[in-house]
Amino acid sequence: MKTKLTLLLIWGIMTSVLLFSCSQKIDTSRCVLLPVADDPTISFRIYFKVGSQDDPAGKEGLAFLTAHMLSEAATQINSYEEIIAKLFPLAASYDATVSAEMTVISGRVHKDNLSAYYPLFTEAILEPAFQEDDLNRLKSNALNYLENVLKYANDEELGKAVLYNEIFAGTGYGHPTEGLINSINSISINDVKDFYQKMYNRNNIIIGLGGGYDNETLAKLQQDLAQLPRGAENVATRAVPYDIQGLKVTIVEKDANASAISLGFPINITRENPEWYALAVANSWFGEHRNSSSHLYQVIRETRGLNYGDYSYIEHFPNSGYYQFPPVNVARHQQIFEIWIRPVPNEARHFVLRATMRELHNFIENGLTPEQFNLTRNFLRKYILHYAPTTMMRLGYAIDDKFYGIEGSHLEKLRNALDNMTVNDVNSAIRKYLQYDNLQIVIVTNEAEKLREDLLANTPSPIKYAAPKPEAVLKEDNEIANYPLAIRPENIKIVNVRDLFYE
Repeated sequence: MKTKLTLLLIWGIMTSVLLFSCSQKIDTSRCVLLPVADDPTISFRIYFKVGSQDDPAGKEGLAFLTAHMLSEAATQINSYEEIIAKLFPLAASYDATVSAEMTVISGRVHKDNLSAYYPLFTEAILEPAFQEDDLNRLKSNALNYLENVLKYANDEELGKAVLYNEIFAGTGYGHPTEGLINSINSISINDVKDFYQKMYNRNNIIIGLGGGYDNETLAKLQQDLAQLPRGAENVATRAVPYDIQGLKVTIVEKDANASAISLGFPINITRENPEWYALAVANSWFGEHRNSSSHLYQVIRETRGLNYGDYSYIEHFPNSGYYQFPPVNVARHQQIFEIWIRPVPNEARHFVLRATMRELHNFIENGLTPEQFNLTRNFLRKYILHYAPTTMMRLGYAIDDKFYGIEGSHLEKLRNALDNMTVNDVNSAIRKYLQYDNLQIVIVTNEAEKLREDLLANTPSPIKYAAPKPEAVLKEDNEIANYPLAIRPENIKIVNVRDLFYE
C-alpha cells in the first residue's frame, strides 16, 4: 500500500511538472509562422518590442549594445570564438537588427544542420554571458562607426543621420541607433544586464519561424523562449517631431570634395492606411530607390550627369547605399518623406538643391498624368516581385505586418491596391500628405559660410557642363538657377562635423 501511494505521488508530481512545462509556451498569438514544405532551410526572426527610442537619457546606444551582446558575444556555455567555430561548418549564422522601435534576432540554417544550430541560437537569447571584454569590443566598434566611419567615410549616411536627428530632436528617434559618443562611453555591463532583464521578456516577444520546419521545432522554440521572464509588454509611443516652420537648413562643414544633400519632413501615414499604397505609387514615379527611370533621377543624373543617383522615400530606409530593395524590420510609427541626393560637385550644390526643390514643387502641384500613373503602376506590378524572393525576407515582411497591425499580407495588399487604384487616388494622396513649404534640409559640404551667404541672398547659381547640352536643357537650367528659396537667417545653422553625435 505504501509503495502504491509513493508511486501515485511520484506520478502526480511528474504529471504536474509535465502540465506546467506544456503550459509554459509562448502562445500562438505571439507567433508569425510561414511554413514552406519544400524549403530546405529554416528561418528564425525573433522580434522584441524594443528599440533605440527606449534608450534611457544619457545611455543612448544601450538598446543597440544589448542586442549585439546577444548576437556577437559569448554565452554562458560558449565563448564567442567557440560560437564562430561551431557555426562555420554549418554555413549558418545569427545576428541582430536594431532600429528605433524594433529589435530582431535572426538566423537561417539548412534543416539538416538544425540540431547543431538550434542550441547556439537559443543560448544566445536565453543565456548571454554578458562579459566585460565583449562589451568593450562592441563599444569600441560603435564608437569607431560614429567617430570615424559615419563622420569621415560616408557623407551620404551622415547627411541622412543628421536629417533624422534634426527632425526628431528631443524624441527617442533623435539620435543614431548606435547611440551617442559620450553615452556609449558611460554604458556599463550592469546597464546592459538591467536593460536585458526589463526588455527581453516573454510578453515583449513575437516569434517568427519560416521554411521547412516541423511542429516539434515550433513547439520546442515556444517552450524554450517561455523561459524568459514574464515581464511587461513595451508599448511604443509615436515620436512626435517638432513643427517645422519654413525651410530650415543645417550645413555640416567638413573637408568634402562633393556635397551630400538630404531633405524631408514628417508625414502622418504608415502602411496600415490604405492611402499609403497610392502614395507609394506617387513616390515610385518621383524617386523610386535605385530606379533610373524615376523622375528625379532623370532630371539630375540622366539629363545633367551631376551625380550617381537621386531618390525619395515614404518609409525609413537605413543604409540605402547598400540595398536595392526596401529592408525589413525597421518599421516605425512615425515616418518622414525624405529625398536623398547623392553627392554632387561642390560648385553644383546650390543649383542641385534648387533643382530638387523645384521638382518637388511641380510634383505636388501637378501630380501624375494618367500616362505617368499607368506606366508607374505597370512597373511596380513587376518590380515588387523582387521585394521578398526568399522565405527569410517574406518572414520579415510578415513580422512587419504584425507591427503595423495589418491583417493578411502587406505585399498582397500592395498588389491588390495597384489593380484597383486610380490616378485620382494617387494625386489625392500627394496633395494630402506632401508639401514643400516646411521642411528640413541638410547639406554636408565645405566652405559652409559661403553657401550660407548664397542661400540667404538667393544668389543665382548657373551651372557649367564639360560637354554641350541641348537648348531645352539650358533654358530649364536658367529657370533652376534663379528658382527662389525663401530661407530666413535664423533658419540656417552651421555645425562642424567634429562636433556631431556627442549629445
